[in-house]
Amino acid sequence: MTMTEVPPSRPPAVRAGVARMVRIRSLPGKIRAIAFLSVLAVAAMFTVSWFAVSDARDGLRVIGHDAGPQVVATGDLYYALSDMDAQLAAVLLMGREQNLGSGRAKALQVYDQRRSQAHRALLQGSNLARNDPAEQQTARSMLDALGRYEEFAGQALQLDQRQSHTAGPPGQEVRSLYTQATDIMKLDVLPKAYNLTLDNGTTVRRTYESKHSAVLAGRVWVLLAGLVLIVILLALQAYLAVNFRRLINPVLAIATLATVVLIGGTIGLLTSEANHLKKAKGDGFDSVLSLSRARAISNNANADETRYLLDPTLADTYEQVYLDKSQEILYVPAGNLGEYYQQVDAKVAKGSGFMGFLGVEAQHVTLPGQATALSRTLDAYRGVQHDDAGIRRLSTTPGGRHTAIVLRTGTASQDFGSYDQRLVTLTAIHQKAFTDAIKDGDDGLNGWNIALPVAAVLIAILVLVGVRPRLSEFR
Repeated sequence: MTMTEVPPSRPPAVRAGVARMVRIRSLPGKIRAIAFLSVLAVAAMFTVSWFAVSDARDGLRVIGHDAGPQVVATGDLYYALSDMDAQLAAVLLMGREQNLGSGRAKALQVYDQRRSQAHRALLQGSNLARNDPAEQQTARSMLDALGRYEEFAGQALQLDQRQSHTAGPPGQEVRSLYTQATDIMKLDVLPKAYNLTLDNGTTVRRTYESKHSAVLAGRVWVLLAGLVLIVILLALQAYLAVNFRRLINPVLAIATLATVVLIGGTIGLLTSEANHLKKAKGDGFDSVLSLSRARAISNNANADETRYLLDPTLADTYEQVYLDKSQEILYVPAGNLGEYYQQVDAKVAKGSGFMGFLGVEAQHVTLPGQATALSRTLDAYRGVQHDDAGIRRLSTTPGGRHTAIVLRTGTASQDFGSYDQRLVTLTAIHQKAFTDAIKDGDDGLNGWNIALPVAAVLIAILVLVGVRPRLSEFR
């Protein structure tokens, strides 16, 4: 008997695949497939939104709460250290005379205050950098160097007190001790403080460039992912309307509307956060850093003016260093101090034509009250240079050195204090802009770590609820 050959049955995996294809090609299968794509699109939109918001949060954290405050702390440290040395020079210049300027006792008191501020700023910087071994090591090295400075400074003060000289250059041994102290400050302590500022400033700039760009790019990705989701939801709505003769699915309509609201809200948030980052960096941090440097260098130049009178053997060196530092603060073309005085008068009166820290500030006037504060600072700086010209002229005339010392410790010191206060006021305008931008950015992000996942889950649920009645009709 001839047996009929029976074709071999399909493997189970093939049968399952065919069955799935049949189910997908069926009406309920197509509905499930589009709904599944909708959920995937919701997940994609949530993912890009989450990362974009996280970029904004990370940028605000680094700029406003980590590296940014470290820069401010090290800027305060630089000022306190430079003013320590300035006050020490003033004490040694006064000698035993008590009626010069604010007096020897006041200068010693300010010296002790600046020393305490320096130690506090070092401690604060060390605490902020507790996760950075290199910065921790730099802070410890600075403490060691500062200890050596204070040792030489203390010896100079004790010896000067015993010698009890009149106002003017102290004895050679005192000048030698002071030279060793100030060399440690200028060549070791201050450069380390400046390096800390530069390191943290670089961190802030890199973070800003990275996170600001990421937030702006995040807006584009949120928009693209959101548009894809809306297209899929509209396609699902149309497919249901055609096949079930329903004009609109209310639940899917709500899901679409919720998606539009979420897209608009997220893009608006990211735009706002990008603006806060830009303001914190451009109007706040950059200017605070620049003006803090200007203040510290100004104070150091002011100390060089005292050193010029304190040690005649190094007067030419201190005069050239004073000019170099003055050019950093406000740069004008000048080959010597005489030319510099004339150029400063002309350029400040004109209100333009100069560079340096104050020149950069003059080119970026964006905040309320900034123009007035800058104008007052420039006028005060011009007054400081007028005083310097008088001090140097008197010191080179016969019998005029004591008069130069009186001017230096009296009127010139007061005028410099006025300039310094106006510089502080100008810096405070930018500090407020920085603080406000960071606070507004932080406030804007409040609740978004909850709102985003809740909104995504809600839209996904609405999609599933919207198609469920139609799928139930096939059971």
